[in-house]
Amino acid sequence: MQHQITGAFLGIAIGDALGVPVEFKTRSYLSENSVTGMIGYGSWNQPPGTFSDDASLSFCTAESLALGYNIDHLANTFLQWYQHGYWGAHDQVFDIGNTTRLALQRIATGTSPLLAGGFEEFENGNGSLMRMMPLAFYLAAEKDINTRYQLVKEISGITHLHFRSVLACFIYVEYLRNLLTTSSDPRKAYEQIQSAVNNFVRNRQFNPTEIKHFERILQNDISAISEELILSSGYVIHTLESALWCLLTTDSYSSCVLKAVNLGGDTDTTAAVAGAAAGLHYRETGIPAQWASEVAKATAIRQLSERFGAAISTASPQ
Repeated sequence: MQHQITGAFLGIAIGDALGVPVEFKTRSYLSENSVTGMIGYGSWNQPPGTFSDDASLSFCTAESLALGYNIDHLANTFLQWYQHGYWGAHDQVFDIGNTTRLALQRIATGTSPLLAGGFEEFENGNGSLMRMMPLAFYLAAEKDINTRYQLVKEISGITHLHFRSVLACFIYVEYLRNLLTTSSDPRKAYEQIQSAVNNFVRNRQFNPTEIKHFERILQNDISAISEELILSSGYVIHTLESALWCLLTTDSYSSCVLKAVNLGGDTDTTAAVAGAAAGLHYRETGIPAQWASEVAKATAIRQLSERFGAAISTASPQ
């Protein structure tokens, strides 16, 4: 499993860093000015290899889960990032979503992490989806799908508590977990989670109006959707759809993350979510060595992946 963990950790940071300089650029602009490698400055005036909140909060999640599941500790680790730049590429915060910012401000003033997250329909950005990857490894040995859902709900809910955000996170975690434990083939893993999640949703009798938002992922084949219909905004469902689409329509780590970046829009998060999945699948050996050397904190990321891997190999979810 360690090769997949290291691949996913480097994969999310590199995807994030590839997208940071062109965040908010349109698809039409990027079709004529395609990103083909690590560049710098641009949208956020950050040097090449700089990852943003996507990877930073994923690494905070991994740091906390390595000590066992404790929602208060996890939320406080997020606060360390927000207030002090912990796990920032350059030890500072330059990008944070409104829903995440407001939730962390609530936690800082005493609100329970179980109650802090945004729960309005307009608060369904991708700010919890982007940091879910470590949970897939943490839950690898957890057989009970209800337990897995509950942990996803609580961890997403630190910042994003609306059902739509929670279910998007759950689908993503289930998909990564399947890639890790059930099928190494992305297509088969996708078909398996379609079946499993649809059964779970029926058994739990979730609101069908909400479930309909996931129709292209759960009922159709997201990889068969044409590119012009794949949206890459900061909306959680768009990010989940586009990340899955990029992985399922490419055959290498580099082609997956570059496809994600060049969709435009929320480039860093789309490429981070896709890059975590691609890094897990293709492992560290499938990631271009130059990118792995250019990304900020590359050594620290590898060290964290090894600490995290060692911790979860000797512990079971609580």
